[in-house]
Amino acid sequence: MKWFSIRFTGGAILFGLFLTGASGQEAGSSPAPQVQDSAAHPSPAAQKPAQNQEKPASAENLPDKVQPAPDAATKNAQNPKRIFGIIPNFISTNDTTANQEPLTVREKYILSLHQMFDVSAHIGNLLQSAVSQAANGQPHYGQGWGAFGERFAASEGDQMTSSLFIYGVLPSVLHDDPRYFRHGSGSIGSRLWYAASRTVITRKDSGQPTFNVPQTLGQLIQGGISTSYYPQQDRTVSGVFTQWGVNLAYNSGYNMLREFMPDLGQYLARRKNKKAAQKSQTPTAPPTSVQSN
Repeated sequence: MKWFSIRFTGGAILFGLFLTGASGQEAGSSPAPQVQDSAAHPSPAAQKPAQNQEKPASAENLPDKVQPAPDAATKNAQNPKRIFGIIPNFISTNDTTANQEPLTVREKYILSLHQMFDVSAHIGNLLQSAVSQAANGQPHYGQGWGAFGERFAASEGDQMTSSLFIYGVLPSVLHDDPRYFRHGSGSIGSRLWYAASRTVITRKDSGQPTFNVPQTLGQLIQGGISTSYYPQQDRTVSGVFTQWGVNLAYNSGYNMLREFMPDLGQYLARRKNKKAAQKSQTPTAPPTSVQSN
């Protein structure tokens, strides 16, 4: 099932990158500025010194969500709380000054609880169990409703233990920041590399980069705990480490989705607004008058 998740994630990433490239082309064209004929319509206000004119608001004084992104990038794009409406995404945030304040211990545990108990997580586990049942993943469970219930309970257990240790316990003990800080700008290649590397690199509460112990060790702890409820034949050391490697690879792909999903959202919003604008500007034919004889 994890390999299925990776294939699904990879396909979603390629789809998002395609739309991201399209959005870059669309953002590259801008309407020509309107030029007013100041000579024909002189005004006293136009003759005032420039320093007396009202200055635009500085980006430093704007809230984080409305700060202009440099070079038309999407650094401040809104992060969806659920990717594709299903995958929990509460840990993503933009790498801006307003978001670099460290989380408190309480906030870290609240973050882990959101990842653990959000309804989207349970829906995702339900779908994962259904696919695993259909594909006979981990065949030692068998078939039937009882086997399906065991698969679903195992997925729920994996979700809860990983969320607790990766986003709550270990970040609190080690003073690490469990959030994913979007790069938000730069080339696609650099952003892909950045996203993948966040599996092994994170930040301290002080903002300094450090090895991502909560993610790497947390996944290993979750794998060890899972041997207590997996089928007896699957409770092996080699199986735990194999699953650990798969989970880390899956997390790197997951980070790529976190990085580019706001780009996709902005692109779709621009397309919708562009179509609405074109529709509103479409001239309508004047009504034809009926001449009477």
